[in-house]
Amino acid sequence: MTSSPARSPRRMTPQARRAQLVSAALDLYGRLSPEDVGVEDVTRAADVSRALFYRYFSGVEELQVAALGTIVDELVSRIALSGDGPLNAQLAAVLDVFLDVVERHARAYVALLRSGSVVSTGATDALVDGVRDHMVDLLCVRGGVPDPTPLQLMTLRGWVALVEGSALSWLEAGREPDRGELRDWLVEQLFAMLAVTLGRSS
Repeated sequence: MTSSPARSPRRMTPQARRAQLVSAALDLYGRLSPEDVGVEDVTRAADVSRALFYRYFSGVEELQVAALGTIVDELVSRIALSGDGPLNAQLAAVLDVFLDVVERHARAYVALLRSGSVVSTGATDALVDGVRDHMVDLLCVRGGVPDPTPLQLMTLRGWVALVEGSALSWLEAGREPDRGELRDWLVEQLFAMLAVTLGRSS
């Protein structure tokens, strides 16, 4: 005898209900691209009515921003340089965290960054910019360059863009090359780029 799936609790706080809908969307994004997930999919997965869905979100676009925002929040909260040990080892640890998060949310990450995606909006662009700014600020502080020159800032922003683009290509290419190889290559790229910038300023 098979048991029916547990139904969603009737009474939940607004915060818990909203979080439930976001969680349902993220679960769906694990199997489908965000642009392919509609309100019906989310309400069915969360076992709630359309009327209840629209009490919390104006539409699927607002839910997409909320769901993708949780991924960005995880990135920002987990990406940190410890300050202990060689800088290249710290950077490798940061990239491991970054690649772990984007790999777990691969379809959502691809949709978030892919040019022309229907998910890409001003709101989602702001989310992505938040991660970029966090990474650049982190590199400036831990790298001992709290007041970078224009060229140094361009270098750091260029490297963060390289990390994003490489992760996107890596996901779309079936995780090739090996994740560890990609991580180490990205670390080497940063030091190479900084060496060029240092040569320009000497």
